[in-house]
Amino acid sequence: MHRFSSIALVDRRGWLLMQERDEHPVIDPEKWGLPGGSIEPGETPEQAAYRELAEETGVHLAGGLESAGEWTFHSPACGGDDTVHLYAGAVDLGDDDIVCGEGRQMVFVAPRAVLEKDLTVSGRLLLPLFLASPIYDRLTL
Repeated sequence: MHRFSSIALVDRRGWLLMQERDEHPVIDPEKWGLPGGSIEPGETPEQAAYRELAEETGVHLAGGLESAGEWTFHSPACGGDDTVHLYAGAVDLGDDDIVCGEGRQMVFVAPRAVLEKDLTVSGRLLLPLFLASPIYDRLTL
C-alpha cells in the first residue's frame, strides 16, 4: 500500500489549484489532480502535505492547512490499495504566484470545471466529496 498526501488550495473565488500531469509519471500520466505526493518514511501525512506543496508549487505555508479526510482506493497502476490524506486551506494567491515544479501546469480551476477534467484515480474519488463538503464551503466564505 502506498500513502499519499494531497493538497486542496482554495483561492478567494472558490477555485481549486489543480495540476495537469505530463506524460512522465507512472501513475495517472496526462490527467488532472491536486498537488501532492508520497509520504516519506518518518513523515506524517501533514508534514508530507506541506513539503509536497512547496516542492510542486513553490508555495511555502507556515500553517493554515487542515485535514479534510482520508480515503483508501484501488490503484490499477500500483496493483493494490493506496491511501490518500487530503489537506485543505484558503489562500490569497493567483496563478502568477504558483511555480509549476512538476507536470505541465499548475493553475486555479473553477469548481464546476474541476469535475469536467480528465481526473486522476484519486481525484475522481475525492474531488466530488471535497467540493460538497462543509470544509470547502467554509473555505469559500
